[in-house]
Amino acid sequence: MNLPTLDIQRHGHVAQVWLNRPDVRNAFNEATIQELTHAFQSIGQDQTVRAVVLGAHGKAFSAGGDLNWMRAMADYSWAENHADAAHLAGMLWAIANCPVPVIARVQGDCYGGGVGLVAACDMAVAVDSAGFCLSEVKLGLIPATIAPYVIRAIGERSAHRYFVTAERMNAQRAQALGLVQEVCAVDSLDAVVDGLVHAIVANGPHAVRASKRLIRDTAGMPLTAGLRDQTARTIADIRASDEGKAGVNAFLHKTTPPWQGKAN
Repeated sequence: MNLPTLDIQRHGHVAQVWLNRPDVRNAFNEATIQELTHAFQSIGQDQTVRAVVLGAHGKAFSAGGDLNWMRAMADYSWAENHADAAHLAGMLWAIANCPVPVIARVQGDCYGGGVGLVAACDMAVAVDSAGFCLSEVKLGLIPATIAPYVIRAIGERSAHRYFVTAERMNAQRAQALGLVQEVCAVDSLDAVVDGLVHAIVANGPHAVRASKRLIRDTAGMPLTAGLRDQTARTIADIRASDEGKAGVNAFLHKTTPPWQGKAN
């Protein structure tokens, strides 16, 4: 993929998507939004990909919206603003609905829409010096398109505070809220991310994808007879699959399952 604002790499079963506008602190504009959407849609269609790392080049992970992009929006009509916002919402949706786990590699500060990028990922690792801020209200705006993902990550109660105060959070606070799962020193960042990647690719690739769907399909659902039957059917499907049978057989006979030992 020839995407000027991104650097996309492939290492075995792992795709790496790097924000590549370090001169503007990886702030995103129309091109970045379009390219991220296209990248994650394309990666999601590749059955050989088992995990994705979303990172950034430069000192900042993402400063949110690009100033020139925001300046142009100031003159947009309501219809133009709606269309533009729909593209942004589509980008977040593409990341969140990527069939395989997406890991945010946060090497620096993360503001506004950048927080939405992190929240749309399945898990996040941040350096201990990174700062986070839902800064929209400082500009008289609101974090609307990122709200479903951020609220899901930090909870409604914390959203009530940070959406309206625009306080800066350090990495430790972001971890306590659930926005990131691991905080580490900068020289340990790649090792921690690699550890998560290796743990994922060691598992059954179809089971990993099904686990991500399972979370999406059951999170927040009421405990009903329908949900009970749905989960029973889901595990039956996996148990009866070639991968499920091979995995259980390997466990019982203390052999290596077929998906291990291949290029990662």
